[in-house]
Amino acid sequence: MTQDLPTTKQITQPKGMLAFTIIWAGQLVSLTGTRMTGFALTIWAWLLTGEATALALVGFFTFAPTVFLSPFAGALVDRWSRKLVMMLSDLAAVTSTTAVFILFLTGNLQIWHLYVTGAFTGAFGAFQFPAYSATVTTMVSKKQYGRASGMLSMANFGANILAPVLAAVLLTYIGIAGILAIDISTFIIALATLLLVHIPQPLVTEEGRKSKGSFWKESVYGFRYIYKRPSLFGLLVIFFTVNLVVTFATTVMAPMLLARTGDDVNALGIVQSAIGIGGVVGSILLSIWGGPRRRINGVFVGLTIAMTGILAIGLGRNLLVWASAAFFTLLFVPLLNGSSQAIWQAKVAPDVQGRVFAARILISQLAVPVSMLLSGSLADNVFEPAMMPEGIWAPIFGMLVGDGPGAGMSLMFVIAGILGILVGLGGFTSRVVREVEDILPDHQSKDNPPNTASS
Repeated sequence: MTQDLPTTKQITQPKGMLAFTIIWAGQLVSLTGTRMTGFALTIWAWLLTGEATALALVGFFTFAPTVFLSPFAGALVDRWSRKLVMMLSDLAAVTSTTAVFILFLTGNLQIWHLYVTGAFTGAFGAFQFPAYSATVTTMVSKKQYGRASGMLSMANFGANILAPVLAAVLLTYIGIAGILAIDISTFIIALATLLLVHIPQPLVTEEGRKSKGSFWKESVYGFRYIYKRPSLFGLLVIFFTVNLVVTFATTVMAPMLLARTGDDVNALGIVQSAIGIGGVVGSILLSIWGGPRRRINGVFVGLTIAMTGILAIGLGRNLLVWASAAFFTLLFVPLLNGSSQAIWQAKVAPDVQGRVFAARILISQLAVPVSMLLSGSLADNVFEPAMMPEGIWAPIFGMLVGDGPGAGMSLMFVIAGILGILVGLGGFTSRVVREVEDILPDHQSKDNPPNTASS
């Protein structure tokens, strides 16, 4: 009799698209709290140091562990309960936020504390993306991949609409401590939604059986898998390059806006909210539409247009241009990321997605922490001094971005936008990437029968 109890409990838990929607709602609430904390601590760090380097280092120490630990995390995601993995990641995040909360209340918070707590959160965050992405594949059918990706983008960008505005207002009334307390409560909500639903483990495929072995073998499996498939590897090379150039600019977005507006917190909040609105509108359109039939076209078109928006942010001189360009940029990011995600979910068997997606993170985003380290230092020591009225570059590029505080960081956006556009247009010239959906067959499952493409 006792053996029947777990099954009975599972039956009463929401499943499928309903379960995914419940988790999605919890993540939306949690992300809003996290973005509010990020906004408040960005203002605190900028006013304390006045340097882009300090903000870049916070991003580096948070993101680097996620990238470098991802192969090991992917192996464990495919071994463990994916529900448990996501809960552990959320618990680590709330522990980190609580530590910052206590340090701030006692008057002991320093910049280096954000590096340490960021690294701790990032280490557990290495598990979040492969677990979450692989979970989506087991919870919804293939025809819903595009809509699910759109909903994930909607949660990610939706948080950017409310968080900056709420944080800017609440800073006046409840301060950073109050915002941190709200963030802690949102993590509890996210954990509750995970407890509420049933998340199935994937069925074992032939590919999954062949991949079993030692922990080290499973950790490097994702790299071997991708290397044997030049189309997927080529797609990652494109994302690696884009992440390198985009992070070079976006890392200094907050200090650029603050420098160019005389530390106007509301202006920063408006632009970040415009980012969220653009992302949400793009995500809603993707959720309704489902994406183009040829997903790779969504990748290239979305990339090229989004990079045009990055260029426009750099060329902007006032709040209206910055907010409009930010909206335009993020309007097409869900199409870019959602199309790419749908390709990977269709081509990679669910029971190896944890390892493959973890390797995917490392390859495509290895450039991000490197770019973060470079951008802050280059902004403070090269671009900003060179674009002051008496700087050596001001006579050359001043007609594009002006001069004075923030102009050097604006020039970084212009450079990143031009390079990104070239990458997007160049992707069309690569047959091995352009025809990825024809070259690679879809994985086999109940909802995802094999296609007729040649391997």
